[in-house]
Amino acid sequence: MAETDIRRIAVLTSGGDAPGMNAAIRAVVRTANYYKIGCLGVREGYAGLINGNFLKLGPRSVRNIINQGGTFLKSARCAEFKTPEGRAKAFEQCRQNQIDALVCIGGDGSFRGAKALNDEFGIRTVGIPGTIDNDIFGTDNTIGFDTALNTAMEAIDKIRDTATSHNRVFFVEVMGRDAGFIALNSGIAAGAIDILIPERKDSIEELFGTFRRAEKSGRMSSIVVVAEGEELANVYDLAEKTKKEFPDYDIRVSVLGHIQRGGRPSCADRVLASRLGYGAVKGLMEGETNVMAGIRANELVFTPIEEAIKKHNDINKDLLKIYEILAM
Repeated sequence: MAETDIRRIAVLTSGGDAPGMNAAIRAVVRTANYYKIGCLGVREGYAGLINGNFLKLGPRSVRNIINQGGTFLKSARCAEFKTPEGRAKAFEQCRQNQIDALVCIGGDGSFRGAKALNDEFGIRTVGIPGTIDNDIFGTDNTIGFDTALNTAMEAIDKIRDTATSHNRVFFVEVMGRDAGFIALNSGIAAGAIDILIPERKDSIEELFGTFRRAEKSGRMSSIVVVAEGEELANVYDLAEKTKKEFPDYDIRVSVLGHIQRGGRPSCADRVLASRLGYGAVKGLMEGETNVMAGIRANELVFTPIEEAIKKHNDINKDLLKIYEILAM
């Protein structure tokens, strides 16, 4: 399909929401309009694609959304789309509505859906990585990561004020079911005494050793940042085991939860989303398909979706060393 053959693009958001998704939608819509390409928004992800829940979008349709968190197109899980019959319904909707290409904003599960549509029906697809976990291969940062990271850091800073005032130990759980990017970066930024992440084999003995070294140095309050996917134990069990080992400690647990998903996107996320939304449309126009748009070394790149969902970004080993050195 040549550049001039693209008449209409559909854009959807799928999976967990992330700050900056609206900015990405805005960039897709306005870039498409600039190049005289029609654009439909799909409400509620792949469920909307199956049910034909479309919204015609133009430059004015996406005004005043760049600063809003979440996704105005809504997002939803869709079990039906995982079946061949569900995907056939989605393709039929694309055919009836003269949709030539699909831009999917989401994580690896969302990209699997886009890949299936391309593989089975030839729908041209480009993914935009939108997830706070920052674990998708092919881009230095995913949309929403920077905002979630700053939300976590600011919350931990406030918790530290209480910890210091009362000589308390706080175990703070941050999001990251399979990845420790939020935990590692927010822990370093907030001066945590220890950071527990799923990418590293942690032990309770090492955690206790950290507390003993802190005692010797005269530290009276501490913050331990724990990724929700930490394999050693959940945050409540860690606090309980620590209390048994150190009965004199005043220990509290704080689970930050979904506040990390919401809120106004940061400047970095708005710019990243704008670049990737523009890049997705340009990529489609230039013949790219079944790929994910990303930014690596400050340059727009396209990674095959199959590669993006099979691989994961690695934790920076230098950051691990930095936190060990700076924690005390």
